[in-house]
Amino acid sequence: MSYLTEVQLQDLGFRSLGRNVRISDKASIYNADQIDIGDNSRIDDFCVISGCVTIGSHVHIAPFCLIAGGTEGVILEDFAGLAYGSQVFSQSDDYSGASLTNPTVNEKYKNVFRAKVKLGRHVIVGAGSIIFPGVTLEEGCSVGALSLVHKSTTPWGIYVGNPARRIKDRKQDLLALETAFLKEKNCDSI
Repeated sequence: MSYLTEVQLQDLGFRSLGRNVRISDKASIYNADQIDIGDNSRIDDFCVISGCVTIGSHVHIAPFCLIAGGTEGVILEDFAGLAYGSQVFSQSDDYSGASLTNPTVNEKYKNVFRAKVKLGRHVIVGAGSIIFPGVTLEEGCSVGALSLVHKSTTPWGIYVGNPARRIKDRKQDLLALETAFLKEKNCDSI
């Protein structure tokens, strides 16, 4: 995988850009002036990132992911991650037939649902999963592969299925590992 250089990253015009950010030269970034990216985050090949998006530190977005932030926004907090082919949407057309759909139609003929999406700290979304507008994945949640999340979660749960449902609690051992990791990282940078 080939990453954009520091100059290329700066030239994209992000609203804010942390240190040690890695973005594949095969990723598509739209509306960079609406995107914030924290330190040590990575966006891999064939991802599409657009609209209002905030990416924290130590966030990984695997190949073929889509984040459609729209006007309401998508937030990925520190240590969150999207596995291969995951999709996150902050807006959706009305599929009921009560209005027209798609971006070629004037807004006055459409009924678009828009709502912010948030993935809390240490949230991991499994391959091929879809997160709908208005969903908050609370801290520490994991979402199994091929899940459809249309309702917000409670912290530290493991969610799977279509629609996703909580099947058990997620261990919190990683919080001690985060502390050790950050301590070691800070010692290395001194």
